[in-house]
Amino acid sequence: MKAAVYYKTGPPDVLRYEDVPDPTCGPGDVLIEVEAISIEGGDTLNRLGGAMTSTPHIVGYQCAGTIREVGDAVTDRDVGQRVVATMFSGSHAELVAVPALITWLVPDGADIVSIACVPIAFGTADDCLFEFGRLHGDESVLIQAGASGVGVAAIQLACHAGATVIATASSDERLERLYDLGLDVGINYSKPDWVDQVRAVTDGQGVDLAVDSVGGSVLTGSIQCLRYRGRAITVGRAGRDPEPLDASLLGMGNHSLTGVFLGAEIATGRAHRMIEHLITEVEVGRLKVVVDRTFPLSEAAAAHEYLESRQAVGRVVLVP
Repeated sequence: MKAAVYYKTGPPDVLRYEDVPDPTCGPGDVLIEVEAISIEGGDTLNRLGGAMTSTPHIVGYQCAGTIREVGDAVTDRDVGQRVVATMFSGSHAELVAVPALITWLVPDGADIVSIACVPIAFGTADDCLFEFGRLHGDESVLIQAGASGVGVAAIQLACHAGATVIATASSDERLERLYDLGLDVGINYSKPDWVDQVRAVTDGQGVDLAVDSVGGSVLTGSIQCLRYRGRAITVGRAGRDPEPLDASLLGMGNHSLTGVFLGAEIATGRAHRMIEHLITEVEVGRLKVVVDRTFPLSEAAAAHEYLESRQAVGRVVLVP
């Protein structure tokens, strides 16, 4: 099969498009012919400097396609079914073998590219807002990196819950594209006074909840945006800023900070049901997947570079 691989971590140009051996379908696995690959933020971080499970390494946490083989121990999946799957690595390829436990059926007639983008981004957003963020409809939420996959999902979910939604992005142009998703207030965090702007639009009180996928100095700012007893969620470090957090900031306003990683719960019944529900919401049109650009798998390096340029709104997708 063909795959986008690398032999060492680094910038996007370490990616190579090569022939590699087909994966083996184990007893509890399904073998999927990949039709759409959602590039996750974690994919770019892994390529930049993460662990390599093999040499060459095939990066990628999520894809969708058609089942071509079913392991002997699998009883709830059949050859020919379309599924979306998550995995620790391997999505950037024409074929992938994954445990059936972390696959979800693609509804008949649903757009497979859209469904390929659902589990990680929408599941992470749901957990950040509700399972760990405890957001209620009469509260306000700040969503950092609102134009990211998780940000686009979180804006919609928070809006549907009735919350006041404030989001940031790196440019006014990206923010403009978010208002149709339910955004109430957009703030350009490339401007130095963005914390003051958040507090100003909340009448100086601050937000009840901040969801931060950027980290570093932006996470510090997110905490400064909280109201008394406000909650902050840290979910990744897309900004790659190494600045450590001064935990004393939390005590000043009796704030709480929670780390969220969907991967730790992805195989639980709760998370599986939650993602299944989100897939249905996308299928019927109550939630929208925004795909900014699609690249062929052979141009994975260009796709990673584009995603890291912070021009995209929503997902960047690879198609084998």
